[in-house]
Amino acid sequence: MLVNASYQPGDFFISTVSALCPNTTYEFSAWVLNVMQPFFPSIRPNLTFRIEKPDGTVLASFDSGDVPVSGSPTWLQYGFLFTTPADSAQIVLRLRNNAPGGQGNDLALDDIAFRPCGAKITAAIQNSATDTIDVCEGNMNTYTFMGNASSQYQSPVYHWQLSTDQGITWNDIPGATETTYVRSPTIAAGKYWYRLTVVDATVAGISSCRIASNLLIINVHPIPIADAGPDRVYIKGYPVTLSAAASGEDISFNWDPVLYMDNATLMQPTVTPPEDITYILSVLSAFNCSNKDSVNVRVVDGIYVPTAFTPNGDGKNDCWRIPFLDIGLGADVKVFNRWGQLVYHVSSAVVSWDGKLNGQLQATGTYVYLITFKDHKLPDLKGTFTLIR
Repeated sequence: MLVNASYQPGDFFISTVSALCPNTTYEFSAWVLNVMQPFFPSIRPNLTFRIEKPDGTVLASFDSGDVPVSGSPTWLQYGFLFTTPADSAQIVLRLRNNAPGGQGNDLALDDIAFRPCGAKITAAIQNSATDTIDVCEGNMNTYTFMGNASSQYQSPVYHWQLSTDQGITWNDIPGATETTYVRSPTIAAGKYWYRLTVVDATVAGISSCRIASNLLIINVHPIPIADAGPDRVYIKGYPVTLSAAASGEDISFNWDPVLYMDNATLMQPTVTPPEDITYILSVLSAFNCSNKDSVNVRVVDGIYVPTAFTPNGDGKNDCWRIPFLDIGLGADVKVFNRWGQLVYHVSSAVVSWDGKLNGQLQATGTYVYLITFKDHKLPDLKGTFTLIR
C-alpha cells in the first residue's frame, strides 16, 4: 500500500477485529518504507500503532518515531505485542501518521499483521534429523511424531492435525490428543502435512485460539509406471521395435539384458535376438521408487498360416488363427468365400476368426486369404484354407 500523506496528520488505516481469544498475546505490526530519497531535506513519516475498544478507549499504543530515509529501498518492521483482556472480544486497530504533509512524508506499507503469539510449540519426527520424509507408495513404515509446548500453558489441550491439500484445510485426527502420535502407513500416494496444536483449557472451545507447531511432512510418492509393451515375434530378417512406455516423477530406466538391441538407452529399442528372449524394463523415480515389467520376444523363421480349422465348439481348433503374426508388422488380413465376398477382416490386430459373418455360421468349404503388410515390410501372402464343420 502506497500512502501519500495529507497536509494534516491523521489516520490512514482502521480495521475492526472480532472473536479474539481472551488473555492472549497478539502482535500488531507492519513493514514500512520511506519512499523519499536522501538528496534533499524532506518530512519523515512518524507513525502511531493504536489498539482501542469500539468506544474509542485506548488499550495500547506504540510510536515508531521518524522513519529514516536511505539511499536504496529499505523496509523496516514496526509494531508491538498486546495481551487481550478477559472481557474484550472486539477491538479496533488504528494506524496514524503524526507528521504533516508537504515536502516528503510519503510511505509504503506491506504485511500489516495482527496475529496471535502464543507460547512456543514444536514438533519433530522421532529418529529423524529433518521435518520432511519422502517414501514410496506402499511403504509400510510407521513414524512417531513428538511435540513439546512451553510451560506457560497452565492446562494445555493438545490435538494433532492433518492436511492433505498442502495446508489449505486442516482436520483434527480422531483420538490424537497426546504430545506423541504414531502415524500408520498410508496406502495412497500424496502429500501429508501434520502439526500439533495447543490451547489452554480455559479457551479450548475457541478454535482460533489454538497455536500450531511447525509442520511435519510425509510425502508418499507414486510408484512409477513401467510397461515393457506386448510380447513380440521376431521373424528373422525383420527387426522388431519394442513398444515400451514409462512415466513417473523424474524417472530413469534401463533394460536387462541389453543383448541384441540397437540402442539400450532408448525406451523403444529395436531387437534382433537369435533365439527366444525376455527383456526386463526397470524404472526408477527421483525418490527411489521403482517398478519393472517384462516383454517376451519369440524368434521364428517365418509366418505359418493354418490350412484348416474346425469351429464346432469342442474347444479344439475352433478359430482360424495365424501364430507369430506380430502386430508391429501392421498386417492387413482379409478372408473371402468362394463367391469373393469378404467374410473376415482385421488390420494390425490379432487374427482370430470363429467362422461367422455378422453372427451367422459360414458354410464348410474353401476360403481365400490375402495378407498385406504396412510399408511392405514383408511380401504379400495369399492362399487358401478349409473350414470344416
